[in-house]
Amino acid sequence: MTTETQKKRKHAEHRTNLTFLLPYVAMFTIFIVVPISVAIFLSLTNFNTIETPDFIGLTNYVNLLTQDDVFMQYVIPNTVIFALIVGPGGYVLGFLLAWVLAQLPKVPRTILALIFYSPSMTSGVAMTVVWRIIFSGNETGYINSLLLRLGFITEPIVWTINADYILPIMILIGLWGSMGVGFLAMLAGVLNGDQELYEAAAIDGIKNRFQELIYITIPSMRPQMFFGAVMAIVGAFSNGLIGVQLTGANPVTGSYAGQLIVNHIDDYGFLRYEMGYAAAISVILLMMIYLFSYVAKQLFTD
Repeated sequence: MTTETQKKRKHAEHRTNLTFLLPYVAMFTIFIVVPISVAIFLSLTNFNTIETPDFIGLTNYVNLLTQDDVFMQYVIPNTVIFALIVGPGGYVLGFLLAWVLAQLPKVPRTILALIFYSPSMTSGVAMTVVWRIIFSGNETGYINSLLLRLGFITEPIVWTINADYILPIMILIGLWGSMGVGFLAMLAGVLNGDQELYEAAAIDGIKNRFQELIYITIPSMRPQMFFGAVMAIVGAFSNGLIGVQLTGANPVTGSYAGQLIVNHIDDYGFLRYEMGYAAAISVILLMMIYLFSYVAKQLFTD
């Protein structure tokens, strides 16, 4: 084969590769690059969704960090607390459930996996129908009814309005609905582990399931673990529906006790129509997600 023929074949292979990559590049550009670029541009403007955006530079960011007391005193702490509990908590819980389900036969494993996964798909409806009934503020609510019967309280507690309870309730519901695609990816990683590794490990002295988990299962499914970590981070930081569904209002409670950064974006973007300011908040959220995702990448990659 001549050098010229080899070059032509390589060029043809490159063209084929680029052809297969083109749909992904197009979708990534349309749904990722363009929206992020527009958000960054709008964050530098004063835009009310009707008039032409007025370029104001970094004013929105300066106001956000120096004059927005709600953002600094309530939104950021609430978001960080919620994300640090729901993210790692849901991640560890998802992995443990995936590992336990992998030990079961196929039929019960499939049924239980569907049960654990379904809240992540129907969380909005379920929160409205189930959780608002459970935490109803009158004596007919399940929690209030139980506590009244046991004598722990003498009058119903308005759970979703009380600033002391709204964030813990949101965290509880967030953990309940955290078994999403990351959980399925980790379940697939556990199920598709190389059985020869376990057989070799047994010969080398691995004696129980816990040692298998630490020395074989987790190291052999790093890609799935990393994917699950990123999905847990994104889900924890972008979850603002819970508080609004529970209380029926944004801001979440009058004291902002359950206000998360996504709620703050909705408040300024779709209630006050200060779209430039809302875009600045969304850029800050994107940076926070990227920072935590970068940390996760360092933990799960060499």
